[in-house]
Amino acid sequence: MSGSGERRDDGTIRVLIAEDQSMVLGALAALLALERDVEVVGQASDGREALRLAGELAPDVILTDIEMPRMTGLELAAELNRRGDAPRVIIVTTFARSGYLRRALDAGAAGYLLKDSPASDLAEAVRRVHAGLRAVDPELAAAAWSEPDPLTDRERQALRLAGEGLTTAAIAEQLHLSEGTVRNYLSEASGKLGAANRVEAARIARQKGWL
Repeated sequence: MSGSGERRDDGTIRVLIAEDQSMVLGALAALLALERDVEVVGQASDGREALRLAGELAPDVILTDIEMPRMTGLELAAELNRRGDAPRVIIVTTFARSGYLRRALDAGAAGYLLKDSPASDLAEAVRRVHAGLRAVDPELAAAAWSEPDPLTDRERQALRLAGEGLTTAAIAEQLHLSEGTVRNYLSEASGKLGAANRVEAARIARQKGWL
């Protein structure tokens, strides 16, 4: 979908949607099309495409899923936040996990909306973040700070790869670390999560939204 890269001053909120499931992408666009003060100016099927369109179309707000090819919604939010003067980001996901919410907010996202939320919540979330506010479920927000993520970035990277079935040697090669260092990261992560082994640790961390 194309659109002008110039923001209008007529009060219309320009929205870009990033979602790798076509039916969900179409449904989100259709819902927002019903709102008089919202215009969907672009649609992307992955985070990398969304990043490119954000530069071309100058949206006010980006709705993005978390898990997408090439670049996740969290990576997209972090990159936009790093660039500064960027669109406000709302994560729209199926993951009602406090760990994901905390990571989303740390990445600079202004909103976190579940896909099974009432349809009316979608447009309201867009309006709130466009006004400089946050749009986050209060119960999920409370849980995010009651159980903080104990993993370091390196532990998370090693554990994610271990959960994908990679050997210690393969993880070490991919992260450019020694095998001993990788074993230490995995051991530390397992200890923090109270897991018997790396596979169980990866499962627990994924359930919490920390991977």
